[in-house]
Amino acid sequence: MNYNVNQQTKTTARVRSLYVAALVLVCAFGTVTHVEAQKITSPSTPTLITPPLGNAAFLLGHAVGTQGYVCLPKGTGFSWTAKPARPEATLFTTIYGQDFQIITHFLSPDTNPNEFASNPIPFGSATWQSSFDSSKVWAQVLHSNSIPAAASEPSCPNTGAIACLLLQSIGSQQGPTGGKILAKTTFVQRINSYLHSLTPPSPPYTLNLDPAVTQVPFDAIIDIRDTIDYKEVMKQYVHAVAGDAQR
Repeated sequence: MNYNVNQQTKTTARVRSLYVAALVLVCAFGTVTHVEAQKITSPSTPTLITPPLGNAAFLLGHAVGTQGYVCLPKGTGFSWTAKPARPEATLFTTIYGQDFQIITHFLSPDTNPNEFASNPIPFGSATWQSSFDSSKVWAQVLHSNSIPAAASEPSCPNTGAIACLLLQSIGSQQGPTGGKILAKTTFVQRINSYLHSLTPPSPPYTLNLDPAVTQVPFDAIIDIRDTIDYKEVMKQYVHAVAGDAQR
């Protein structure tokens, strides 16, 4: 979208990409009962994305969803940002061969921050909400706890996939009836990427949703410019406004 602010022309491109990743939720020892927790073994991960001692994995989910990005000009090149676009994903677990929804993932205000939350608190933080009792945890990547996907890394092996992360809880909240499934979460790990692990690999779809962008520095599988002529839209919009003003 081209727009003029104080005589400076800026160009943005909005895209959404599909991803499938594994997420592991971690709690401090003794804070989640055996009834609430899955019987899972903490994955072997590099130190940078491994929760500190005293924490144990209690829930594993496979996330399917999209992440929105905005491409903005930066110097002579481009810069990608996930703000203010929002992640939208659903986490599933498999029981007797059937996938069951366990968590939804989105961006929302942290309404119950803990001592690790930044000050001021951002407008929206990564959120995971239980599909069973509506308890929530907000988490953030702190101290650059991120590694790129690489074939040499078993827990994050698919080169070209989304980065693997360790996110620390920056707030949590019980469900409306006192549910605590996610309220005791201390860390969230994002590891592996299913789409890139397929044979042959099936990388995420990348979409350009800005009909007026002049340059898109990526190969958009679906490009809205192929179906919408923004000049024609603007022409019709201006005519409609002018017609309304004359009435």
